Amino acid sequence: MAHLPQLDRVFLADGGLETDLIYNRGIDLPCFAAIVLMRSPEGRRALEDYYREYIALALARGCGLVLETPTWRAGSDWAQPLGLDLEELAALNRAAVAMLHALQAQVGEGLCEIVVSGCIGPRGDGYEAGRIMTPNEARDYHLWQARALQAGGADMLSGITMTNLPEAIGLTEAARMLAMPVAISFTVETDGRLPGGETLAEAVSGLDRATGAYPAYFMVNCAHPTHYESAFEPGAAWTRRIGGVRANASRCSHAELDAMTQLDRGDPQELAQAYSAMRERMDWINVLGGCCGTDLAHVRAIAEACMPPSQ
Repeated sequence: MAHLPQLDRVFLADGGLETDLIYNRGIDLPCFAAIVLMRSPEGRRALEDYYREYIALALARGCGLVLETPTWRAGSDWAQPLGLDLEELAALNRAAVAMLHALQAQVGEGLCEIVVSGCIGPRGDGYEAGRIMTPNEARDYHLWQARALQAGGADMLSGITMTNLPEAIGLTEAARMLAMPVAISFTVETDGRLPGGETLAEAVSGLDRATGAYPAYFMVNCAHPTHYESAFEPGAAWTRRIGGVRANASRCSHAELDAMTQLDRGDPQELAQAYSAMRERMDWINVLGGCCGTDLAHVRAIAEACMPPSQ
């Protein structure tokens, strides 16, 4: 299995794709699904413009970049609500990977190392656990999308906004069946627990026990740093497995965010300082990006706070 370069040095990631497109760029996303933009030349250009901003930032900072495909809501259950058949949705998953590889090719050899990650979201809502599948059910469900992303040429898979341990185990097993590197990113509520009830320690340690520590690394996303920073234990083995953070700038709970009709961008500089303080305690956390409500300004501030200009 290929070694992931973000395990060795700092890589940026993008911000909150869907909220940026909806609130900052005025683009409608049915079911919060950015994958629909791949159906038209105009939609694809909007996605390319979004990703090019982060590529330019990584080039300016002299660092690598993890680009997640716009496929967070592109699993098989979403085909019917989006008016697609499974064959077309699989093709869009593959095309999303190809789009990022095409952007990668435009950068030029050696100028910016880009890792194209196939993004897989939870089967249900990212803000609540809903019906919790068994690990085998989750494996069988996520395997369909994982195969499509692998067929498109993704360098790795990422399970983003995982709300409970059994689903994360199943997704990890799907990646293992395909011999694909995978990062698992959990989300937490304001009390630091997953929507499914597990603590971060229980989720990370439990997944590693169930899968023989198969994930390349873990992340936390879609939560403000104040929601999870107290859960990190710098001396604990499980905390060393956290390799990335994609936080919200908003301090609001998931329920509050879900009810909002306007974007809460929070404070980019405050968020950046939280990242800097985190890396002072845990300098092995190398993948730095944003989630809901964040945009290029947030990730630029994070880069300036956490990376020397020469990096």
